[in-house]
Amino acid sequence: MSSIRILKNFLAITRHKSVAAAAKEIGLTAAAAGQQLAQLESELGVELFDRTKRSLSLNHQGRSLIEPIQDIVARYEALGSELKSELSGTIVLGALVSTLMGAFGSTLNKLKQTYPSLEVKLIAGLSSNFLDQVLEGSLDAAIVTESPYALPQNIQWTELYTEPMVLIYPTVKNAKGADPKNIANDLPFIRFERNTWTGHLVDQTIRSSKLNVKEGMELNSVEAIIELVRQGLGYSIVPKLANISWESDRQLKISELPGKTIYRKVGLLEKRKHSRQNMTQEIKKYFLEQVSTKEKPPRRVV
Repeated sequence: MSSIRILKNFLAITRHKSVAAAAKEIGLTAAAAGQQLAQLESELGVELFDRTKRSLSLNHQGRSLIEPIQDIVARYEALGSELKSELSGTIVLGALVSTLMGAFGSTLNKLKQTYPSLEVKLIAGLSSNFLDQVLEGSLDAAIVTESPYALPQNIQWTELYTEPMVLIYPTVKNAKGADPKNIANDLPFIRFERNTWTGHLVDQTIRSSKLNVKEGMELNSVEAIIELVRQGLGYSIVPKLANISWESDRQLKISELPGKTIYRKVGLLEKRKHSRQNMTQEIKKYFLEQVSTKEKPPRRVV
């Protein structure tokens, strides 16, 4: 019967959609990872991937096995966990790169310090892609913005924190003051990709602030947009990320917008029932404690 390592190899291949990339993650050669996959298919008597010379695509049989194999691996990693005082094992999380520059990056660091036996594998991507990956089971959960659409019934999203949408512009002579209308007249608008979940928030902010933007570039990376604005190539509307020193940035200015403030809500996307709920519960618990601490009034010194 297949070992836990072979099952972990299968899960890594489903995440990366590549034997070579999966092998790199788990410390094998590509040939060894391929042999382990072939051994698993031989033992089960079915092919789990559709293969061509250039691609590897999970088929129906493979997709149906992701959740049961995740459960087996989780149960194995949980052996003896009742005797331990800390979380251990592996959780595979999708995360927007911008959330790692925001409040979630700090949380991840603190969780690792609190639970050194907890292994977190991070997969970068877009919110809309993460939904499909959580549904198919290749991700345990994902840190994403709130969906503008209704979610499937077996999926839940829990808000963790919020970030106001703000206007950023370069510290250059042609950006006359902090008036958004002046900035819009002087510089092209660098837009976050409009068909993404964050892109919908940018459109809401433009409408709320009644801005007439002169379209420039369109990107799907908050980090790339911030850098282009620093270089003086335009201005943008982005979420105010928690771990950026906006005030001390000499190349960048930040301004609040007129009208109603629009917030990007960041939360945890997961199935309503899954094998890593003890870990996702800990993530949610941390943020709830943070909110509770902020809401408490300062203690009076008598």
